[in-house]
Amino acid sequence: MTSHKEGHIPYQLPRYSDEEMQGRLDAMYAHLDQRRSVRTFSSDPVPMEVLHQAVRIAGTAPSGAHKQPWTFCIVTDPDLRKRIRAAVEEEEHRSYSERMSERWLEDLAPLATDHIKPFIEEAPALIIVFRRIHETDADTGQRHPNYYVQESCGIAVGLLLAALHEAGLAALTHTPSPMNFLGDLLQRPDNERAFLNIPVGWPANGTTVPNLSRKTLDEICINYPPEDKNSQN
Repeated sequence: MTSHKEGHIPYQLPRYSDEEMQGRLDAMYAHLDQRRSVRTFSSDPVPMEVLHQAVRIAGTAPSGAHKQPWTFCIVTDPDLRKRIRAAVEEEEHRSYSERMSERWLEDLAPLATDHIKPFIEEAPALIIVFRRIHETDADTGQRHPNYYVQESCGIAVGLLLAALHEAGLAALTHTPSPMNFLGDLLQRPDNERAFLNIPVGWPANGTTVPNLSRKTLDEICINYPPEDKNSQN
């Protein structure tokens, strides 16, 4: 295998004490545990510089072979958001009335959602994430694949949501399915597929969210070897 180490640069991280690591993560958890999905937004505009910086943070995500297979489209144009809403509600109506099972609808009931999506127009910005399934050489027209595109975009969106929350903004991961119409409305190239529609802004006055709880650490984390709580040192 050919070595490419000549293209590497030194890298290191600060090494914190156990107490410092725990303190930093305790603070981070307390902050991110307040993050909630919001469906009612103030129309107050968000500074574009803030949205750009959040996207820059999303772009620090790892990706398969460092292909960075994502495009983030920030939509603030009211007319375009109106057209997106109309297309979304048409697709969502099919989902709620034809595609979703009874169990699926029961699981959604606590969120009080339906096919009507006013937040697409009410939120001052949409960040629509596209996954890039391949790249095309500008000179030869040859296609080059991207790798682990779904996983890479998922990681990037996680960082994006954390960045928006850090800025004090609310967001919603909205997934009308199928989403091909988003690529058509935004005139995206044929190597891009819509991944997520994320309305962003401040919560409207009087906003409420479902009274939900998150799974505990014991429910989502398993240690190997298992900890023996009855053992003594």
